[in-house]
Amino acid sequence: MHKKPHLPEKTCPVCSRPFAWRKKWAKDWASVVYCSERCRRSKAQAT
Repeated sequence: MHKKPHLPEKTCPVCSRPFAWRKKWAKDWASVVYCSERCRRSKAQAT
């Protein structure tokens, strides 16, 4: 199995958990801020 230890990571500002690069984010990794839709929807409550 191919492991992926070299993928870039970011920290979600809502849940403070690290999340790694995904293939679906390949074109817009620079603009990805939240780890999931749930965190994206609850961004107003966190600030």
